[in-house]
Amino acid sequence: MTDLVRDYRLLIADVYELAGLSRRVSEREAAGLGTTVARWHVLSTVSEEPRAVPAIARRLGQVRQAVQRVVDDLTEAGHLSVEPNPSHRRSSLYAITPEGARLLQRLWDASESRHDVLHDSGVNPEELRQARDTLRRLSAALSS
Repeated sequence: MTDLVRDYRLLIADVYELAGLSRRVSEREAAGLGTTVARWHVLSTVSEEPRAVPAIARRLGQVRQAVQRVVDDLTEAGHLSVEPNPSHRRSSLYAITPEGARLLQRLWDASESRHDVLHDSGVNPEELRQARDTLRRLSAALSS
């Protein structure tokens, strides 16, 4: 086994551990606002631009059916709106509504306590940008 393969495997284990820890903290914060981390993740995913359910599912690493249920709940609650998809008539786009943006902001505000932890970690913004770039390059390589 090469160093690259070994280091990749260790990185993935660390990513899973960090994701699990982050999810548990996020679940507590979301519950405190009467929502779920699944809704939070979907709202975050569509906050930059409207997306179709398959694109949301790919971004979150979830199955389409589970994401569809969350999207339906968010749409019914008025947090998402349905838009036509010019690229695919049968796969609507979902966009965050002003009400959904307010909920997302409340969720982000609830996570402010984590900012102290980030500052105390000694990790700087450039290191986070480099890590994100590395993860995105690996994702692109694996998806091709």
